[in-house]
Amino acid sequence: MDIEALRSLLAFSETGSFTRAAKQINRTQSAFSAQMKKLESETGTVLFERNGRNRVLSEAGLTLKAHAEQILSLHDAALHQVKRYQNKTALRLGCPEDYNDTILPDVVAAINQAEPTCSIQIFSQPSVVLRTWLDEGKLDAAIVTRAADSEEGYWLESDKGVWIAAHDFDTERLPLPLVLFQTDCKYHAAALDSLAKQGVSHRLVACCNTASAQRALVASGVGIGAMGRLSTNEQVKILNGMPSLPSVDIVLLTAATPHPSLRNLFIN
Repeated sequence: MDIEALRSLLAFSETGSFTRAAKQINRTQSAFSAQMKKLESETGTVLFERNGRNRVLSEAGLTLKAHAEQILSLHDAALHQVKRYQNKTALRLGCPEDYNDTILPDVVAAINQAEPTCSIQIFSQPSVVLRTWLDEGKLDAAIVTRAADSEEGYWLESDKGVWIAAHDFDTERLPLPLVLFQTDCKYHAAALDSLAKQGVSHRLVACCNTASAQRALVASGVGIGAMGRLSTNEQVKILNGMPSLPSVDIVLLTAATPHPSLRNLFIN
């Protein structure tokens, strides 16, 4: 049965007249009558009967009316749900591995709450790579660390640099072995500079491009490391009495043309 024919049947039920029902659905009376005759032919029953000068729904017509209400309700609900996906594109979100366990879940939850139909593709790369990808149009947004003198992006969280070591590491080992992030990491330069200023003998054992690699090496006792407190876990301990490390702001950067799911998300 045609959905529009069922709508027409309900229009007659509401108005009690072919003429008024035809006007309600913007059809001519002859077109409406033809539609109802076709519906009777499809069902093989008489849907209307005379009551004096007026037409009313027959018993079969009343039964069909009850089903039509249910059918149209389901039809309209399904159409509404499906149309929510119209012109939807996946949101490409970059996040350094450092923040996968802490910052990323909150950002994804906020996006999902604002736009439940949005699907998100996650790319884990260092901040410097994510900035490049954002500029090249490969990402819609990226979670990155922000320079101290910058106001870019939407602030998410602040993090403080800490020194980490294996739980049984001997800090008296000299030269002090270091396991750091790549040279573009703020904590890399700060760690080397602070140790040099205090005259602490040290040697760089390894540079890592992921927080998991750095933590694993530090946890194995290869050396001590410097990273944001948010990136630490129970595998390592935080060392006290070490040179101070800088704080950083973690922000969300968006592409020049914001993804629809982000347009109003972080704007106060």
